[in-house]
Amino acid sequence: MDIQISYKPIGIIRTPFTEISNMPIQPTGAEKVKGIVELNSEFVLGLKDLEGFSHVILIYHLHLISGYKLSVVPFMDDKPHGIFATRSPARPNPIGISTVKLVKIEGNLIFIEGVDILNETPLLDIKPFFNKFDNRPEARSGWLEEKKLEDIITVKSDQRFEK
Repeated sequence: MDIQISYKPIGIIRTPFTEISNMPIQPTGAEKVKGIVELNSEFVLGLKDLEGFSHVILIYHLHLISGYKLSVVPFMDDKPHGIFATRSPARPNPIGISTVKLVKIEGNLIFIEGVDILNETPLLDIKPFFNKFDNRPEARSGWLEEKKLEDIITVKSDQRFEK
């Protein structure tokens, strides 16, 4: 398969995290952390009706990650797992996703909470979170099943996946 794909950022994500080390690894560990999405002005019309949602899914480029391994030791474990069984940032395509709380929208600025994203991360897309579609009560979490929610909330990132 020889397809070339190219994406252009639609905005930038502003957060208090200026270094990868010591960041929350999931939005649940960043519950009160605030951020702002600065959407490029040509996309503002696309925000119409988004304010009716309590949460949005941000899709972004992990711009400080280079390279990948097919087997990694994730932040939540001390054993290696296949890259596709983890949310490790060092992926063949360094794309991240986070479901964050939507606080308000003012022009091209989207105020959010629950941010586990590095400052100045390029934004690729925004999708509304639909609780009737996106929740899966019967879902299993593989090797993470044995981990406690408290552990997931308190684990912070380190430098293992940086450039």
